[in-house]
Amino acid sequence: MKFLILLLAIPFYAKADLASDLLKASDRARGSVKDGVQWNAVIATEENGESSTREFNIKAKGDDAYVEATKPAKNKGEVYIFNDRNMWFFKPSLKKPVSISARQKLTGQAANGDIASTHYARDYSAVIEKTENLNGEKMHVLMLTAKSKNLTYDKIRYWISDKTKLAMKAEFLTLQGKPFKVGLLKYGNTLTAGGETFPFISELAIADAKFQNNKSTITYKAPKVTQVSNSIFNVNNLTR
Repeated sequence: MKFLILLLAIPFYAKADLASDLLKASDRARGSVKDGVQWNAVIATEENGESSTREFNIKAKGDDAYVEATKPAKNKGEVYIFNDRNMWFFKPSLKKPVSISARQKLTGQAANGDIASTHYARDYSAVIEKTENLNGEKMHVLMLTAKSKNLTYDKIRYWISDKTKLAMKAEFLTLQGKPFKVGLLKYGNTLTAGGETFPFISELAIADAKFQNNKSTITYKAPKVTQVSNSIFNVNNLTR
């Protein structure tokens, strides 16, 4: 009987391990690397017939990220700091940084948490729902459930390629499991870290699930590994 139970348990653990491995691999292509890395991001938004563009410079290292707005002029100098799962905002008119939520709207369909590097393997529990084809490619469809309440999304349905281990699609879900935003990802960049060159995200298009013309497209430019000082992630240094 014990032998039978062990045999039945093997597929479960194998799937759990696969889900974890897929998330770790896909996270790397979205900025989750141990080395310091930086890139520029342009967010082009179409919302209710109106267009806008914002630009940012992003530096990330481990679980932390430093995001500085560069355009338009009215937002230049605004800073977002990600300390592990906590997030802070500062601008020159403030006396000190303020704590903010990763869920708050940044611009259009993009939330604050969408702008920095991704740590889904750390932040979400994952199970494989099914496998299916997407654009002729075999995908593992994962259901991600947030491990804490201060994450950008409560639940995510996540399509990861069996061949490339890259995430290609995401449905951002309500607590009831209904999609309210859909993200499509592209990987036209490369990054070299840890002696290995691998694909790096070039575009994340996030659309309203019901009104798909309302969309924010994040374009990732010039990613590179660089020396990043830990001091830039210290919120106390923003007011000095």
